[in-house]
Amino acid sequence: MLDALPLARLPTPLHRLDRLSAEVGCELWVKRDDLTGFGLSGNKVRKLDLLMADAVDRGADTVVTCGGLQSNHCRATAVAARQLGMKPVLLLRGERPDVSDSNLLLDDLLDAEVELCTPEVYRDHRGSRMEAMAEALRSAGRKPYVIPEGGSSGLGSLGFARAASEVLEQLPHSMEWSDTPFDAVFVAVGSGGTLAGLAMGPELGPIRGVAVCDDRDTFVSIVQRIGREAERLGALPLPEPGARWDVLEAYRGPSYGIAESSTWATIRRVARSEGLFLDPVYTGKAFDGMLQEIAAGRVGGRVLFWHTGGAFGLFGRGAEALEHG
Repeated sequence: MLDALPLARLPTPLHRLDRLSAEVGCELWVKRDDLTGFGLSGNKVRKLDLLMADAVDRGADTVVTCGGLQSNHCRATAVAARQLGMKPVLLLRGERPDVSDSNLLLDDLLDAEVELCTPEVYRDHRGSRMEAMAEALRSAGRKPYVIPEGGSSGLGSLGFARAASEVLEQLPHSMEWSDTPFDAVFVAVGSGGTLAGLAMGPELGPIRGVAVCDDRDTFVSIVQRIGREAERLGALPLPEPGARWDVLEAYRGPSYGIAESSTWATIRRVARSEGLFLDPVYTGKAFDGMLQEIAAGRVGGRVLFWHTGGAFGLFGRGAEALEHG
C-alpha cells in the first residue's frame, strides 16, 4: 500500500455537542474534519494524502482536477500542489465573477491555472476535458497527474477507511456500546468518496450519507463504483446499501449549492449553540437532515456527525443569509 503524505493534521478532534444534545434529546458527537488544516481544511485532505503521494511517486509536476467554481476540493488540491512544488490546473464549472471571493480567490492567490466550462459541458464531458488538458500539458513537456472530482476514486476513498479507525481510537474509555459505538453516522455526500471510505472501514454505526445534489440511485451507483476500485487496491469489499450505509436524498434542496431556509436556520442554530460553523453547500444540508431525522424519530441514541469542512463557502453569501434570516 502506498504511504500517505502527512498533509492533513491528524487526528482531527472528536467531541460531544453538549448543548445541542440537551436540545434534541439524543447524544450528538462531531468529528472535526473541518480542522485538517487552514488552506487544506476539510475532508478532501484525507484523500489528497494518498492521491498526492501517488502523484509524487509517479514524478508528476502538475496536478489537474475539477469541481464547481467555489470547489473546496479544487482549493485544497491547489494548496497541496503548491506545498509539494507542483502546478495546479483546475477545470471549474461556472462563470467567473467580476471579483473573485471565497475559494476562487484562494485559487487565484495560488496562481492556479483555471479553465472554465458550462454546467452542461462539465456534467457530460469533465473526464474527457481533463484528459485533453493533461495531454496538452504532456505535449508542453509537463508531467500531469489527474485527480477526479472530489478526489473520489478508489485510492482517495481509502483515506476514510483509515479515518473510521481513527475515531475508534479516540473514543473515551468510559464509553460503552454493544454492537457499534454510534446508533447513526451522518455525512454530506457530494462526490461519494467519503461515504464509500467510511463504509469500507471499521463499523462505527449505520452511515447515512446526505445527498447535496443528485438522487439516491445516482450516489449509490457512484459509491459502488468507488468501492470496486478500492477493492482492486486491497480494500475490504463494500457492503451492499441498506443497513450498513445508505443515501438520503430528501435534504438536497433545489440544486447543488442552493440552500433552503431550514438549512440556513440550522447553520445559525449550530453556530450560536456550539460555536461551530457549517456551510450552505454541504455540511449545513447534512446537519439539517440529521436534525430532521432525529425530530421524526427515525434516529436516536448516540449520533455522530462527520464535519467535512467548507467554511470558506460562507464567504460571499451574506445577502443570501440575510434573505433566509
